[in-house]
Amino acid sequence: MSDIQAQTDLQRQVEELERELNLKQLQINRLLNITQAINNNIKFDDLFRMYQSFLNWEMGITRMALYVKNKEETDWVCPAYLGLQPQFIERYGAIGYLLEGFSRLTKLKHSEHPFLREFDLVIPVMHKDTAIAYTFLGHLDQEKDLYSKVQFITTITNVVAVAIENKRLFKRQLEQERLKREMELASDIQMMLVPAVLPTSDKFELASIYKPQLGIGGDYFDFIQHSPDRLSFCVADISGKGLAAALIMSNFQANLHSLLLQKLPLEELIIQLNSAVFRITNGSRFITMFFGEYQPNERRLRYVNAGHVPPLLVRDGEMVQLEKGCTILGCFTELPELEVGEVDLTPGAMILSYTDGLTDLKNDNGDFLNEQLLFDYSRTHYNLPAEEFNNQLMERMELFRGQQPFPDDVTVLTCKFR
Repeated sequence: MSDIQAQTDLQRQVEELERELNLKQLQINRLLNITQAINNNIKFDDLFRMYQSFLNWEMGITRMALYVKNKEETDWVCPAYLGLQPQFIERYGAIGYLLEGFSRLTKLKHSEHPFLREFDLVIPVMHKDTAIAYTFLGHLDQEKDLYSKVQFITTITNVVAVAIENKRLFKRQLEQERLKREMELASDIQMMLVPAVLPTSDKFELASIYKPQLGIGGDYFDFIQHSPDRLSFCVADISGKGLAAALIMSNFQANLHSLLLQKLPLEELIIQLNSAVFRITNGSRFITMFFGEYQPNERRLRYVNAGHVPPLLVRDGEMVQLEKGCTILGCFTELPELEVGEVDLTPGAMILSYTDGLTDLKNDNGDFLNEQLLFDYSRTHYNLPAEEFNNQLMERMELFRGQQPFPDDVTVLTCKFR
């Protein structure tokens, strides 16, 4: 070989190396552009376009499909592709069952599936044992330096997929923090709807226990002292839990107070409450309630039990469950039947009304705090002042449940008649 030929070959090699170096520099610059765009919180659609352009122009890829999870993270979608018709992507959009079979870089040879036949290689991006993205590459038979190219594509695909996952995690964290603030606000508002101070006089004494399971709940209790000669009180339980039940509770409280101002007879009050609840929920939710009206001068209680756990009346050692009333509120446009109960209250009588969260309590052995345990406690402690009765009941509840959580909202309203 002549010196001139050797020099020419060397020059050609140098030029080839320079071209490769320039290409690598371009690829690295584009990778830096993408990472900078990610740091600048680029939108998903723009990020996918950058990825698609990078594979096409800098890497020379002519057939590609990128799959990531949709916004709800329930299915896979293809936001970027090359060398394929939109109809093809539409037709084979739901291929989640195919993707689950790939956990590492895999060559696709002689596949029977029409989607996989279009590609030569699949690159999964894994986070621990979970896939967060897949890139399918095709038309690679004539590619030079294929190994190096696939390595670089794997790197950029990982960068993009991890950026998408981080943005989703950050968004989910923001949503959780927002929901937490909303729940805290709802809890504060709900606590304003239940009485903070209960009445005590020479004729009656009220005391309560109120423990929403989730910070906000569907239990409700209230009292209205119309005059020295008339006291109304109630305990209610809205079906369901959480924010929805709390919203219905607040609406129920507003309707109750509005109707009480009208000084309606007890029967009409319950009928109007049922209509109001049905209008709010259209029959999809219901409310159980015990409502009592006490007239101290007559020492008589008139009440309606609307499908609620029957309160326990203890007087002179005798125990009576207050069951008369009607069905639950809000399920029917009109109540099928309604019966007002009446009982006389001797001095020292006590009424214990509560929601079923109390008797749903379990201990470490799986036993329930059943009604019999509650009856036995009430029979032996009803002579206590209402506040002391509740304090000791709360201690018994805590001792009984041990390490078990509260399974539901718990509300107790104890009324002592002097």
